[in-house]
Amino acid sequence: MKNGPAANWHDEPTDFGQMGRLPRGFDMPPAIGALNITSATTDEQLLDLPWHLALEQWPVASLAVLPRGLSRHIVRFAHLSGSVIAVKETGEHAARHEYHMLRKLQRLDVPCVEPLAVITGRRTPGGAELDPVLVTRHLRFSLPYRALFSQTLREQTLTRLIDAQALLLVRLHLAGFYWGDVSLSNTLFRRDAGAFAAYLVDAETGELYPELSTGQREYDLEIARVNIAGELMDLHEGGLIEEKIDPLATSERIMDIYRKLWAELTAQESFDLGERWRVNARIRRLNELGFDVEEFTIKTTADGSAIQLQPKVVDAGHHQRRLLELTGIDAEENQARRLLNDMDAYRADNHPDLDQEFSAHSWVRHVFEPVVRAIPRELQGKLEPAEVVHQLLEHRWYLSEDQKRNVPLAEAVQSYIDTVLRHRRDEAAILLQEDVRSPDAAEPGAVAG
Repeated sequence: MKNGPAANWHDEPTDFGQMGRLPRGFDMPPAIGALNITSATTDEQLLDLPWHLALEQWPVASLAVLPRGLSRHIVRFAHLSGSVIAVKETGEHAARHEYHMLRKLQRLDVPCVEPLAVITGRRTPGGAELDPVLVTRHLRFSLPYRALFSQTLREQTLTRLIDAQALLLVRLHLAGFYWGDVSLSNTLFRRDAGAFAAYLVDAETGELYPELSTGQREYDLEIARVNIAGELMDLHEGGLIEEKIDPLATSERIMDIYRKLWAELTAQESFDLGERWRVNARIRRLNELGFDVEEFTIKTTADGSAIQLQPKVVDAGHHQRRLLELTGIDAEENQARRLLNDMDAYRADNHPDLDQEFSAHSWVRHVFEPVVRAIPRELQGKLEPAEVVHQLLEHRWYLSEDQKRNVPLAEAVQSYIDTVLRHRRDEAAILLQEDVRSPDAAEPGAVAG
């Protein structure tokens, strides 16, 4: 620290198993004459910042110029070890609680800013006490919602912002996090291919539980609606959104989008045994909403006449690793997602009681490899095997949806060759067996459906 004493470094006190709010027992006893820095890592460059000054008095040389959102606290940005940090003055327990919540959310892979440290024991050169601070790493390429436009905010852009906010709230609630102060001001946004991705930036009021009740979720949603309505009224009054936008009606959108997302992600679905194509329809809807599906749980009803489906949701990037681990097939993410979906369906149809490693081996032997071999030799060099099977499975899904039946794989392969690869039947007649119910029942070259 410039013009001041050394610091006492403490390991983070985060108890990752503790639920709800952080107990006040986590507050550190004061260490006279030195800064107290609580952090999961030790970055000595923290000591170069002017902690002996109140944030509003920090010199320009110590600051990074970035747009700031609205905040009830004083916040400043500064350079640290090649990156930018955000420093917020607040109470000691509030700082420790927020640090605790952000650390836990990071472990749960929830979109949020990265917490770096809590610093207490700050004093002026004359000995006067200064407020503790929470230090987080600034999220690169992110902006507060007010900085996303240099002129009037168009309705379409505002709609995308609210959709991103709703998606973030769903992710938080799925993780068991009650926010308690949902607003556009407490969120950072990144541009994402024409849309926006939202990140939690203020967890001061948050609480984490194994699972949220409907009442907790709905109360969070009502807070979101009220806060967003107020923020939009403020923008409307300042002429920063299109005149035609109704702040109250627009704020209702987060409730509609949230409830649709929540239902799609958590609802159980039942359908007849002959309608297995609806499994892929459900997964497609989830993918379009920005979620990937690790696996889905299929349960047959007592009378055996219907199937119940409930997906398990994970973040993007999971499928490549899982497919490579199970099969040795190195594919792109979208290819891997589609192949794994089919692999899970194959396991449910053929041998649900066996472990997934055995089922994956059987799927490669009786589905993946025979499909690749079924493609005429003169066409095999056009696409990689994983892409061939991916396209075939997509083709099969479209056929099944169009015909409202579960199209057998053998029929789908022939249709794919005839219509997608534009190959004449008399030059590429492929004889394929029908669905296989046992991992050892298929002859070499046969394809299981």
